Amino acid sequence: MQQRRIVFVIFDGFQSLDLVGPHEVFQYAGTLSGGYDCQVLAPTAGLVQSTSGLPVQAGHGVADLDPRGIDTLVAVGGDSVDQAAQDGALTGWIAAAGASARRVASVCSGVFLLAAAGLVEGRRVTTHWSRAGQLARQHPELRVDCDPIFIRDGRVWTSAGVTAGMDLALALVEDDLGRDIAHAVAQELVLYLRRPGGQSQFSVPLWSRQPSSDPIRATVSAIHTDPGARHGIADLAAHAGLSPRHLQRRFTAELGTPPAAYVERVRVEAARRALVEGEDPIEVIAHRYGFGTAETLRRAFHRQVGIAPSEYRDRFRSIKEYA
Repeated sequence: MQQRRIVFVIFDGFQSLDLVGPHEVFQYAGTLSGGYDCQVLAPTAGLVQSTSGLPVQAGHGVADLDPRGIDTLVAVGGDSVDQAAQDGALTGWIAAAGASARRVASVCSGVFLLAAAGLVEGRRVTTHWSRAGQLARQHPELRVDCDPIFIRDGRVWTSAGVTAGMDLALALVEDDLGRDIAHAVAQELVLYLRRPGGQSQFSVPLWSRQPSSDPIRATVSAIHTDPGARHGIADLAAHAGLSPRHLQRRFTAELGTPPAAYVERVRVEAARRALVEGEDPIEVIAHRYGFGTAETLRRAFHRQVGIAPSEYRDRFRSIKEYA
């Protein structure tokens, strides 16, 4: 089998896990199949300092590595990606390499390098949720979706923060070498074989502000502990020890969203996990998580996710074949 060249692009101030995680996935897949040759490139060859202080040896610099003949170009992210994106020599090399590569990919804020190189114009992309607003402002030519953990748009693959890069790398391995090799890599590295790309990168507490008072913290805890329980305004007020009207006002002020909307989102997140992790009928999931009927779940799912529960399950069902 001819080896595929995987080139990782790093820079001073890169995020070490953005590199090391995906690199380990490809490297181990290569030992099983002989399918990959992984290389690390920086503006100049030599030791490159990550944000955590971990130095990494870049075997190549832009002056000595031919940008042609690369199978997959992977741009990693990090705190200093904005400065790296202004390095004309680096982005010029990325543009040349990406033009001929079969695939281009990014981990976390590495998408800023691909955008600076003109490789993702008009594409739907993702990045770490904290960088999404900046990416959309600086690159209005992109369609930024910060919810999924990774997105494939044609030959462009982008992922959310840090560990999502390993999910992306596993998906790329499966695309290249098939499910059996990807499964073996997942077992060796103790990873999910397929954490669905459409899975939200937000744990529920991240999409709202954190409660600042004990009564609202108690209310939020009750919702998360049992999403399918009765969570009408009177029930939540009882958890908080407040009147329903007072709870409504304080909950919305502290979390930035009304109680009913918060409950619906928590329930939809729970239903999403159930749809991809198990085989229960949609009607059962709807009842378990407080929707009552499959139709009510379907309407809430469309509001929050944009597709029907059945379509979500078909698209993102987890493969469960662990020994």
